[in-house]
Amino acid sequence: MQISLCLAYLGAFGCSSYDQFKHLSEEADTPAKIFQSDFNQSWQSVLKVMSRYDLEIKDQDSGTIKTKWIDNTLEVNFADSFGSNDSVRSAKFKIIISVTKGFRSGREVSKVTIYKRQMIEQDFLQGWKTIPTDAIQENVILYRIGRNLTIDQKLKKIEEARSREAEANL
Repeated sequence: MQISLCLAYLGAFGCSSYDQFKHLSEEADTPAKIFQSDFNQSWQSVLKVMSRYDLEIKDQDSGTIKTKWIDNTLEVNFADSFGSNDSVRSAKFKIIISVTKGFRSGREVSKVTIYKRQMIEQDFLQGWKTIPTDAIQENVILYRIGRNLTIDQKLKKIEEARSREAEANL
C-alpha cells in the first residue's frame, strides 16, 4: 500500500520541477568557440567586447564574466511584432561568459562559452518566466571576440616584423 502511494506521489509530482528547467536541456547547443590564443589574450578580448555592457562580475581567476540584468523590452516586442504572440510587459536578459584554458596539439587554446538568460513578463499576475534564446546575440559576441583576437595577432606580427627590420638596419 505504501509503495503504491509513494509511486503515485512520484508520478504526480516527481517531474513537476523539470518543466522549470526544461529549456536548459533543450539548449544543449550553448554557443561556444575554441580560439587559438592563450587565456590572457582571450580574456582581454572578451573584456573589450563586453565593455559596452554593465558588468556585475568579472573574475579572471575563475574565467567568469556576468552582466547585470539588462532591459530589452523594446527589442523583444519589435522582434515579435509580426508574430502571433501578444506584446510583453517587460523583458530582461543576463549574459554569463566562461573563459577556460586548454591545450590542443601542445599549444595553449582557450574556450569561450556564452549563456544568455532571457526572461519576460507578460503581466504582473504571471510574473517572470524564462524563455529560450535565439542565440543570435551570443554568436555575435563570439564573432567579435574572434575578430579582436585576429586583429591583435596581426598587429603583433607587424610589430615583430618592424622590430626585425629595425635590428637589420642597425
